[in-house]
Amino acid sequence: MKPEGVSPRDLEQIVIGFDEAEALRLADFEGLYQEAAARSMGVSRQTFGRIIEAARHKVANALLNGKALRIEGGEITIREEGDTVMRIAVPVKDGMVDEHFGRAREFLVFRVEGKDIVAEPAVSSTEGGCKSGIASELARLGVTHLVVGNMGAGAVGVLGSNGIAVIRGASGNAEAAARAFARGEIADSGLPCAGHSEAGKGCSG
Repeated sequence: MKPEGVSPRDLEQIVIGFDEAEALRLADFEGLYQEAAARSMGVSRQTFGRIIEAARHKVANALLNGKALRIEGGEITIREEGDTVMRIAVPVKDGMVDEHFGRAREFLVFRVEGKDIVAEPAVSSTEGGCKSGIASELARLGVTHLVVGNMGAGAVGVLGSNGIAVIRGASGNAEAAARAFARGEIADSGLPCAGHSEAGKGCSG
């Protein structure tokens, strides 16, 4: 990538490694928090911070000073399909899908194996979903999807930034809802929680 109308041989070149390009994709294009992006790359939070800082500096240098930008080099690992384990979390109350993420005090977690699920240790949230750090805790445990009854846009954004996809509109038995999602029988309704403001701030009730 270079300024238009200038020959590459007349430009100083800035080289971004594949790891730096991936860091930019995860943090600046996908919008993941650095902790989630670091998990995706298989590096520590501190290492990711150094990679993304260097990448952003190089891009700014190229754009602001009219230099060419080339992406090449560095070690990469291409994941095969199935390498990433899908884990589903479901906010639960008395064995049923909790209607409101913001009030949930417990989350069941299931590992997907084929089209079936295997229960893993449940996760407690003493403050409730909206006010706690449950999104980062679930992400740390490898949760990739959250199956829920209702959720506001703000919470969906926070979970997404932690690398967790949200499937709204579930109801009934929590384990059955997780199993239905694993089998491809339910999808996100796309409907926000009626108890949230349009800005997605906080839960009501």
